[in-house]
Amino acid sequence: MEEDMDEGQTQKGCMECCLKCLRGIPYPSLIATILLYAGVALFCGCGHEALSGTVTILQNYFEVVRGPGDGLDVFNMIDIIKYVIYGIASAFFVYGILLMVEGFFTSGAIRDLYGDFKITTCGRCVSAWFIMLTYIFMLAWLGVTAFTSLPVFMYFNIWTICQNATLLEGASLCLDPRQFGIVPIGEERTLCAGSEKFFKMCESNELDMTFHLFVCALAGAGAAVIAMIHYLMVLSANWAYVKDACKLQKYEDIKSKEEQELHDIHSTRSKERLNAYT
Repeated sequence: MEEDMDEGQTQKGCMECCLKCLRGIPYPSLIATILLYAGVALFCGCGHEALSGTVTILQNYFEVVRGPGDGLDVFNMIDIIKYVIYGIASAFFVYGILLMVEGFFTSGAIRDLYGDFKITTCGRCVSAWFIMLTYIFMLAWLGVTAFTSLPVFMYFNIWTICQNATLLEGASLCLDPRQFGIVPIGEERTLCAGSEKFFKMCESNELDMTFHLFVCALAGAGAAVIAMIHYLMVLSANWAYVKDACKLQKYEDIKSKEEQELHDIHSTRSKERLNAYT
């Protein structure tokens, strides 16, 4: 009987401990972190593969070749953008962890979990720094979203030309990469309807896959923007909590100091009366 009671108390203690740990999780920061990781992964993965598909389309159908030397051409620009994507993936993986840790330390539930703590000036500065940095990153992701919409618009135009060329027989429709600044003005790489390469490109999986990959990359960039906005709301709420906790802490310190002074005064007077009586 005693063993059953001990086992029941152990299970109850484990359940209370689990519930306490669950209450200590900053769920708004967790949701924002998951959304940020999903958006960055979608943008970086789909964007990288879409750029590789763009290289394949330019080489196979438009016969664009990589220029000799270290000149800045479309292929070198694509390589640079790929390296930027690697940097974005690494940087925001670390930044998401930092924001998650900041959410743990500034949530009210974690204070109940580990006991009361002192709000320092350094903690307030860190919260303000994260707010400013997240706002800058939100603006940066807005720029990335606008930049990612450009290839989506370009591939949508190409896809529309392919559809119109298929529906309208004898239509004189051409694709000129010079319109998009892909090749220099002096190089003519025009691809017109009716040619074998044009129909091969329109029927190829590379064109369809690259277009949809850029769309997914655009969606990932938009998800990252939403995550940054969510983080701003969470960080602002945490900042307000830290500010209120700091004011409450100062009030309690002043109150404790005044009570101690009153206690010392009463003690001194009591001793003086006792000495006068004796």
